[in-house]
Formats: sequence, structure tokens, C-alpha cells
Amino acid sequence: MNHTIVARRAARRSGRASLAVLGALLMSTALAAPAALADGPGVGTPTVVSLGDSYISGEAGRWAGNSNVSSSKVDALGSTAYYDNAANTAETISGCHRSKAAEVIIGGGVNSKNLACSGAKTATATGGDFKPGIDFYNGSAGQGQALALQNYAGSANVKLVLLSIGGNNFNFASIVQTCLTNWLTSPSWWKNYCNDDSSVTSNFSSSNVSAQTLNIKNAILNVRTAMSNAGYGDGSYTVLVQDYMSPIPTSSGFRYGETGYTRQNTGGCGFWNGDANWANNTALPTINNAVKNAAAQTGLSFVKVLELQSAFNGRRLCENTVGLLEEKGLSTWQSANAVDNSEWIAQIRTVSTVFGPYFVQESLHPNYWGEKALRNCIRQAYNGGTPRGGTCARTANGLNANGEPNMTLQ
Repeated sequence: MNHTIVARRAARRSGRASLAVLGALLMSTALAAPAALADGPGVGTPTVVSLGDSYISGEAGRWAGNSNVSSSKVDALGSTAYYDNAANTAETISGCHRSKAAEVIIGGGVNSKNLACSGAKTATATGGDFKPGIDFYNGSAGQGQALALQNYAGSANVKLVLLSIGGNNFNFASIVQTCLTNWLTSPSWWKNYCNDDSSVTSNFSSSNVSAQTLNIKNAILNVRTAMSNAGYGDGSYTVLVQDYMSPIPTSSGFRYGETGYTRQNTGGCGFWNGDANWANNTALPTINNAVKNAAAQTGLSFVKVLELQSAFNGRRLCENTVGLLEEKGLSTWQSANAVDNSEWIAQIRTVSTVFGPYFVQESLHPNYWGEKALRNCIRQAYNGGTPRGGTCARTANGLNANGEPNMTLQ
């Protein structure tokens, strides 16, 4: 056979083979393309995830303001307020109280996932009530929040992780209970302050502050480990660590006197003036400094801080600038200007006085208006996908287009 003819046939066969290979590659690419659009590290719909305790899970988010007349007057979300399972029939973890008003739900084309749990500390607590910490606990009771984040983030494009943790490490609920008990059981002429009780002061010793700062720092580092394990590089997401807002005013800001029982029986804010001043000037700054110092000690540039200490000033529990609905002539939480005349912090309730659909654990937490105010600041902190920190401040009356109090991130 002519060598030229053989060469041409070989070339044609080679060409057909090349085209077949190319076609197969194109087909493979075409079939694989949809997978590239699925959510995952750095791909797909941007997502914000919240971790931590009751101050971010949404505790008290059912109630828009306070009223001693009827719970229905302040019930903004109804009996399913804390349901977070897929069928909206129950809580995924009982008692976590992941409210539908929680700050993490910023919308605007951004997905959200609430993994926080009321009562959580930096470390997981098992036993009577399961409280997942910011760790990798994995047992019959459930998973720690860091592990839950790791598992979730692997199939979601997480751009911002919100974290509120540390308050329970300082035994916040126990301190409030002690202050209230001391107010109820001592006369005005022989005041028993909580700020000098050993059970309270021990939480603020230099050694404990150092220990809890380290625990908070390690919790933040656990977030980084979880994200790394899920396939995220440093700087591809932001951790926004928030501190705690002042829930009650200082002595000059109360609308109820400290003598008699009105301050608690009506207002739900049974603190002596001296203890309220201590809470604002010593206890809260100590806890918040521990949170901010922990964030700084990580040395991570993608860890930022959202400062909230003064965010609710003018709207705090028992403050003389706001009131109960009935004190302000408001029929319900939906009345005109209700947001500007209502308290953004839930009343303190006790086991002996709680009634109706209220929970004791809702006491002294941001309510519906408070959580919506924080959500406004979180949306600004998300900053269109380039998250930033700052100070959340109340700047004007009224609501924005999303039905949230007007706030500014400064």
C-alpha cells in the first residue's frame, strides 16, 4: 500500500480519536457544571451563622415590649416563636430558644443559620439540660456548637460567623438572681447589696477574669478550627464577636423609686440603685472587656468586634424614657410609635411569679424590638459581603423598611 495513503488514514483515525476525547471532556464538563453552582466553602449563596448564648440565640424574642395587663398585647411571634426544626413543630434542642426574631436573620439574599443556645458557656454542659458550648463535643446528648458549625459550613458558603459568649461563664443569671433576692429581702433602711456578696464578687476576681478571658479566646479559636476543617482559609470569612448591652439604667434613670415593691412588682427590675450602678459601671464593663480582650488575643485579623454596651440606652428595662404598654397608652405592640415608647429588654421574672406563656429564662434579655435592632446592626456589619466591626447605636426613632428600629453601626 502507498505510504502516503497509510499516513492519511492514520491521521484521520488520530483526528477522530482526538475529537472523541475532546467530546468526552466537553460532555464531562457539561455534566459537572451544576455541581460547581452548589453551596460550599466559597461557593453559592452567602450565609451568616450565629453561635453562642441566649443574647444571640433569640431568648425573649417572642415579646415586643412589656405589659402587666395581658401577654397577648406584646406577643409578636406567637407560640411557635422558638420552634426551629424543619416542620416548625418544636425546638431542635429544647430550651435553646432560637427565636424567629433573632439577629442573624438579615435577609436580602443572604442565608442564615442559628446554632446558638440559651444558657451556653464556652464548654458544653450535659446532664439535666444539654447546653452545647463552642467546642467539638460529640455524644449522645448532641454536638458542640463548633462541631455543628464545621458540619454545616462544609455545604454552605459562610461569610460571617456571629459569636456571643462569655456572659454565662461569669454566671450572669446567678448574679441577677442574687441581686433580685437581696432587693426583695432587705429594707431600704438596711440595704443588702449583691455587689459585695462573695458569691458575686468571686466572678470578678482577677484570676477568674483571666481564666474566662482565656476560655473565650479558645472558643474563638475553636470557630477558626471548625471553619478550617470545613475547608475555609483564614480571611475567607469573618468572625464577629459581640459583647453585651446594658439591660437596666443607672440609679438616675429609673422611673420607679427603689423603696416599696413597685420596682419589681410593676417594672420587673428589682435592683437597688447601688447595685444598678455597679452593674453598669463595674460588672458589665468587666465582662465586655474580657470578651474584647479575648478577641484581640487571638491575633487574627479576621476576628472583629461588635460593641453593644450602650446600644439600648434610652430603651432599657424600667428606664424613665419608656414604659409598659399601659403606662404609655398603647393598646398593643402594633400601636403607632410603640417601638419608641416600649422597653427593648424583657422583665425579670421569678419561678414564683412567672405566669402564662412567659419563661423565667427570658428575663433581662433583648425582646422582639431589641433583637430587630441588633439585626439592623448585623446587616450593616455584614456590609454587602465585606464584614466589619463597630459600635451599634440607636440613632433615630421609628422603623426602617424592614420593620426594625433605626440603628447605626459606627
